Amino acid sequence: MISSSLIPDPAHRNNDLGTPSMGRAASAFDKSVLAIAVAASLLALSGCKPKESGDTAPPANQQVVSVADMNLITIDKNDVAKFPLVSADQIESPSELTATGTVFPDISREVPVISLANGRVVDIETRLDDNVKKGQLLLRVQSGDVSTAFNAYLKAVNDEQFANKAYIRAEDLLKHGAISQAMVEQAEDAEKDAKADLTAAEEQLKVLGVDKDHPSTVVNVYAPISGVIIGQNVTNAAAAGVSLSGSATAFTIADLSTVWILCDVYENDIPKIKLGQEARIKLNAYPDRPLTGHIGDIGPVLDPSIRTAKVRIEVRNPGFLKLGMFGTATFTSRAKETHAVVPADAVLHLHDRDWVFLPAGGNQFKRNEVHAGAMVPGNRQVILSGLQPGQQVVSNALLLETAGNQ
Repeated sequence: MISSSLIPDPAHRNNDLGTPSMGRAASAFDKSVLAIAVAASLLALSGCKPKESGDTAPPANQQVVSVADMNLITIDKNDVAKFPLVSADQIESPSELTATGTVFPDISREVPVISLANGRVVDIETRLDDNVKKGQLLLRVQSGDVSTAFNAYLKAVNDEQFANKAYIRAEDLLKHGAISQAMVEQAEDAEKDAKADLTAAEEQLKVLGVDKDHPSTVVNVYAPISGVIIGQNVTNAAAAGVSLSGSATAFTIADLSTVWILCDVYENDIPKIKLGQEARIKLNAYPDRPLTGHIGDIGPVLDPSIRTAKVRIEVRNPGFLKLGMFGTATFTSRAKETHAVVPADAVLHLHDRDWVFLPAGGNQFKRNEVHAGAMVPGNRQVILSGLQPGQQVVSNALLLETAGNQ
């Protein structure tokens, strides 16, 4: 109900308003107030009314957005005949095992360069990563060991000369009966000892790299083999030698004509490989330049965290292999498995992946990823996974891919 107190009294209104114009304005105002009061009362009444289950508004319809399948190709119905289908054949072929690996130097071809003379480096002729030849000068070391060794050599020369003269004199005295045979033998023994000491002193100079006829306190250190300097532990004015603290190796030279590729093979795949087995190498840096190597070692100890064994592949370096490069090694298993085989044109190589097109009904074809294997006679390619024998595929995948992008 509407309260009567909200409705103004006309008589009272006329008494308050002095003029007719003011009375008309007040009347309009009273009507507005009345309309507001009625609306408020209706809202209050509607708010007190209990809601019934049938009064609940139905939820808005949810819109379903369909996402197009990027691997689904639709062509004109009149062009379907341009893409004939072929059935995948069946073939018995050895299974393949792939493993990632890294290029390492052959440690049997690594040679440390050591200065046998202790001293200070006064000149370095080569640097890290340089290619060097056997006998090439690498560095010079100023050493006090040379003076000590040359002094020992001069003393050995003098002792040998004195012992030789004493022996000759003893033989002459024996001929004249002045001394006994025992004294001659004693002089001969002393002369032999002096010769041995002289020989040892000469060898010491050779070890230090010193010419006995042109001695110098500076010792030259030469490359023992041809190869690449893969390690440098010495700088100008640094200490060099084998008896000083720190690394005694000034340089490390590696012959990179043959390198190792170390791969991690899971333990359940180890029975599939053996020593001497061939491996095909595909480098990330040169995917179009495959290499061939052979397994030289299968690690006897597994990594306890990832359960893999280190497999060493020995590869001849054609000249572009660099230490630390990543690659993929593919081994051919000794056991044969059944795989699908399709014409080579039915396989599409796109973005480092292999694809075939399967019929999807009507004028649609679905691009299906597969793992392609080796080529076999008849210009056919083995499919290791992703396709079963008997399934139909488009005979020319590239032609269909081109038509679908138009």
